[in-house]
Amino acid sequence: MRINTNVSSLIAQESNTNTSSNISSSLEKLSTGLRINKAADDASGLAIADKLRTQATGLNQSISNGNSAVSLTQIADNAMAEQSNILDVIKQKLLQASTATTSVEGIASIGKDVSKLLDQVNNIALQTTYNGMTLLQKSSGTTAGDRDMGTSALKFQMGTGATDLITLGAGIKSNTAGLDGMSALQVSAAAGFVDGVSAGGMQSAARAHLASVDSALNTLNSWRADIGSTQNQLESGIRNLMTQVTNTKAAESVIRDVDYAAESANFNKQNIISQAGTYALSQANSASQNVMTLLR
Repeated sequence: MRINTNVSSLIAQESNTNTSSNISSSLEKLSTGLRINKAADDASGLAIADKLRTQATGLNQSISNGNSAVSLTQIADNAMAEQSNILDVIKQKLLQASTATTSVEGIASIGKDVSKLLDQVNNIALQTTYNGMTLLQKSSGTTAGDRDMGTSALKFQMGTGATDLITLGAGIKSNTAGLDGMSALQVSAAAGFVDGVSAGGMQSAARAHLASVDSALNTLNSWRADIGSTQNQLESGIRNLMTQVTNTKAAESVIRDVDYAAESANFNKQNIISQAGTYALSQANSASQNVMTLLR
């Protein structure tokens, strides 16, 4: 029997140290709710979980981008809806000015109304903005050109990849300069349809612009259709991204989050082992005392 080196005690101490480390790790997992708290817990699992978390963060931002884009399209569409209503009124007034029962004075008054209505079409195009960007014409300082978008089209980032884009085409110029025939109508209406010197001549002048209003309405409706289709695409993209976020977070949870039922069972097991180890250590220390019987 040897007492200088108590091997049994050393073995018991080593086991107790390992058990204490396991208990600390188990408590950390139970307190944080995470199975992986540091790279040492699961290096490969941490890398995968972090990548999934980054992906979910990007998808959430894409959803926010999509909601902002939907708001933008709604603003533009509602503005053009009001412009369409104005063109309907202009068509009605031109029809009124085109009939023989309307006097010269009446036609001149209608011309003033039409001119003011077309001014409002320009005002709407000028004032329709989102986050400082004009939507229906080139910029706030001009009535010519396309949207002030910085590029040839509006590109909405709807995913985590560089090519995950939804595009709203360029070319909207929803003012009298961009709607066919409206500039000429505005000039004629402001002058009271003086193209003719008689009531009949003024009626003919008003009648000549009816086709231009129809053409302007067709152009406006084409732009609205493009915006409406883009809005539907954006809303579909948002729904798809929300599903992806849910599935991505679920996948991350499987890797990163702790299973409380399993970890609680492990914690209780480690506690029992710790208690048994403490008892074994006490027995290993007391076993050396048996040597004293040989010295009596």
